[in-house]
Amino acid sequence: MSVLHDPNPLNPNAIEARGMSIYYGAFRAVKEVSFSIESQKITALIGPSGCGKSTVLRSFNRMNDLIAVARTEGEVIFHGQNLYGPDVDAVEVRRRIGMVFQKPNPFPKSIYENIAFGPRINGWKGTKAEMDDLVEQSLRGAALWDEVKDKLKESGLSLSGGQQQRLCIARALAVEPEVILMDEPCSALDPISTLKIEELMFELRRQYTIIIVTHNMQQAARASDYTAFFLMDQDRAGMLVEYGPTDQIFKDPKDERTEQYISGRFG
Repeated sequence: MSVLHDPNPLNPNAIEARGMSIYYGAFRAVKEVSFSIESQKITALIGPSGCGKSTVLRSFNRMNDLIAVARTEGEVIFHGQNLYGPDVDAVEVRRRIGMVFQKPNPFPKSIYENIAFGPRINGWKGTKAEMDDLVEQSLRGAALWDEVKDKLKESGLSLSGGQQQRLCIARALAVEPEVILMDEPCSALDPISTLKIEELMFELRRQYTIIIVTHNMQQAARASDYTAFFLMDQDRAGMLVEYGPTDQIFKDPKDERTEQYISGRFG
């Protein structure tokens, strides 16, 4: 297995999809998608249900590999390497490109052990004191430390929904990824918790590249730098209609279908 390359400071892009099609068995779910994700920006994937947004998102860290009938054609370039190359280790891909799911899914372990789990299975060699520091820094990174610092031994499942989602973000941060994928991370949360996650995304953007799938147009407009709009074609395959800076997509879209979707006339 090859080791993934380190970032190239001269390359502004974190991930680049090139002619990517994704199949479930004989069915093509995503058709020839090509676009580049800029480093240390927030990119939103929007579009109606079933248009392939989450499938595209999961392709960026090879989560679709876990589905037996799924296969990906084309390339996903990360630091000059195709993540679907024959000698690339999918486990290493998922360490470098972390994921936060739609429904908060803490492990049935203590808050501390939720954070420590990922580094340990990735071969952590540090001391107890260093792990304590990593747990604190990860929780601080997810804006959760002050709320849980006195109950690290309590179950992660004892937290509120919004806190659980931030715990899952902290868990992703603990393995020191470069990119964080978020699949509708606020859909199960109340408005106050949603706002906290959005504020957290702005903080995390200083260090990480964030790609978020959202059904919430207001969230995409508020919280992202770039927006990709997907639709289904006549064969029910997801396709990329338009991609660009969020202001341009929402205020001056180049494709009539984008304008119709954003204005609520279909979808």
